Order: sequence, then C-alpha cells, then structure tokens
Amino acid sequence: MGHEKEMKMTMHMTFFWGENVEILFSGWPGDRGLGMYLLALLFVLAISALTDFLSTVSRRRCGGMAAVLHAVRMGLGYLVMLAVMSFNGGILVAAVAGHALGFLLSRSLLRRAESNHADDTGSASAGQLPPSKIISSRS
Repeated sequence: MGHEKEMKMTMHMTFFWGENVEILFSGWPGDRGLGMYLLALLFVLAISALTDFLSTVSRRRCGGMAAVLHAVRMGLGYLVMLAVMSFNGGILVAAVAGHALGFLLSRSLLRRAESNHADDTGSASAGQLPPSKIISSRS
C-alpha cells in the first residue's frame, strides 16, 4: 500500500489572513497556491454579487418566478455565509465587496430600465418634461 499525502487543515475559530484555507468543499482551495486562493476569492465575490443582484430582481417579479428567484438567492446567501465561516479575512472582504458590487450593479441597471421606460412613455410624469429639460428650455 502506497503512502498517500495527507492534507491536514486546521479549523480556525478567529479571523486570520493567509492563502491556506478550505471553503465550502474539502480541500478547496487548500494549500494549492495563491492562484487557487485568488480563484476562491473571485468565486465568493461573484456569488455574493449575484445574491444581491437577485435580491433586487426578485422584488420586481411575482408568482412562481419570484419564488424560484428567492430560493436561488437564499441558497447562494447560505453559500456565502458558509464561506465566511472559514474565518479567512480575504474571504470576508471578498464577500462584502461582492455584495457592494451586486448592489451597485442592480441599482444602476434598475435606474437605466426605469429611465428607458420613462423615455418610452414620454416622460416620468405624464405630460411633463424631466427637471433637466425644464431648466435648459427656460434659458
């Protein structure tokens, strides 16, 4: 019987900084190097951004689609929570940054959609010009 390399990771109970961490899956990213750690950070950032984005989108839906979006959002939220429970500082920063990014992207897309809808209907208020056009037309 061959000797297998046994990988032992310690379970931290306080926050720490370092690239040797396991999140979500046994051995991932583990001690596979900085590249895998950065990939794990990017993964956590992406799922936390998607969680926040789905939060905004699901509020604008109703019925069965809203329930599906809510379930997906909750599942992703729990994955982010479990990743942060690794107590790695980089993972925590990636999760918070991802939520901020998701918030900014969803709000900017929402505003763009509302302004396109207002342009399609004529203006935000029926029969009135937006404030910027009122000021420029008086000059």
